Amino acid sequence: MNVVNTPLPGVLLLEPKVFGDERGFFFESFNQQAFEKATGLDMPFVQDNHSRSAKGVLRGIHYQIQHTQGKLVRVVKGRVFDVAVDLRRSSAHFGRWFGIELSDTNHRQLWVPPGFGHGFLTISESADFLYKTTDYYAPAHERCIAWDDPTLAINWPLEGLQPALSAKDQQGRLLGEAETFA
Repeated sequence: MNVVNTPLPGVLLLEPKVFGDERGFFFESFNQQAFEKATGLDMPFVQDNHSRSAKGVLRGIHYQIQHTQGKLVRVVKGRVFDVAVDLRRSSAHFGRWFGIELSDTNHRQLWVPPGFGHGFLTISESADFLYKTTDYYAPAHERCIAWDDPTLAINWPLEGLQPALSAKDQQGRLLGEAETFA
């Protein structure tokens, strides 16, 4: 596994070693020992989630203010533009974001540490998105930053389309009004 640092310290791009030929491919999508060795992180993953989204669906920017979650995210079908946002007020990178395409062909994974918000936009006809979390879903502590917050100015590849949002995501708060991390 190759680990690539991103402009946001702590957010890591993981590139697995893929073995393929004319029959298809094989790669180890997760191995706790390899993850720890490559990243230096000893994270207990407690929950796996799977979502399917149609083209233009935008999910996020989500985080949990308590029971904070680290997320290891990947796409097994289709393509998404995946985004991590630093929500730690004490960080020199507070309010900065990093975005990258994850797909079923590049097999990349993104590690989004606790203290960061996370969201993605489906850019293929549909996408199956998998993610491991380091804590359980706690709806009472879930928060959402507005996907179009002008302070963040995330460059979503919308190509002129209006994103499809859940009712929860339509209620996302601006960063300056949101509950964030110390």
